Amino acid sequence: MKAILLTIGDFPVRSYGLVVALAIVLAVGVASYMSRGTAYRPHILNLALYAVVGGLLGARLWEVLFFQWDYYSRHPGEVLAIWEGGVSIQGALVGGWAAALWYARRHKLDFWELSDVVAPALVFGQGIGRIACLLNGDAYGSPTGSGFGLVYPPGTAAYAAYGSQPLWPAEVWEGQWDMIVFGLLLMLKNRPWPKGFIFLAYAILYSVGRFFLEFLRGDSPRYLFDWTAAQWTSAVILVLALAALAVRLGKGRRKAGVADGT
Repeated sequence: MKAILLTIGDFPVRSYGLVVALAIVLAVGVASYMSRGTAYRPHILNLALYAVVGGLLGARLWEVLFFQWDYYSRHPGEVLAIWEGGVSIQGALVGGWAAALWYARRHKLDFWELSDVVAPALVFGQGIGRIACLLNGDAYGSPTGSGFGLVYPPGTAAYAAYGSQPLWPAEVWEGQWDMIVFGLLLMLKNRPWPKGFIFLAYAILYSVGRFFLEFLRGDSPRYLFDWTAAQWTSAVILVLALAALAVRLGKGRRKAGVADGT
């Protein structure tokens, strides 16, 4: 765990920003690979630029408004200090999704097909991005109450909150869950599905994993039902994704029935 990897002159190279940049590059590479042989291949780089901007804006706004409003309302000068960490993956997904929707409509692309192509890349990038949280000492878990867990060094937010207590490796397990979802999506792509199925499967699988892992988190305020903001976001996304999936599957069955003449 090392928040600052090295210093070039007076400029600190922060592990958080470096790993997030690496996650974006790798995610774009995966999306480019997944789009080979499709009409979406020429759009991947341009789409990525819009999605990154939308994702960064959404990630910061989500963190400030829903996760740490109590802190940032008292320290407004730090709202723009995104290089020090403090972004929400869920906010990044919402912002990136909105940017992708706008891009697809502007270029008259099938949004659901495009989403299916890039969904594996999204969750792959999320898995890499969680390494940034580990190195930065944020997105940490609550105390395990035993000898098992991560012990964060002084200088990290986790140490400031809990000292040398072993904490649940919430961010590590989430990154591993992301990679499991990535593998599942690759397997699902080997079968024909209605448009949007892969993307909605990603939204459902990620939301379920995130919801339960949030019970281990120790860095987020809790609200109704003792749920964190991330749990409420996951629950809303899960309901919306399940409803959209039911609609997409229903349309797929109707099209299959018409094709069969039934």
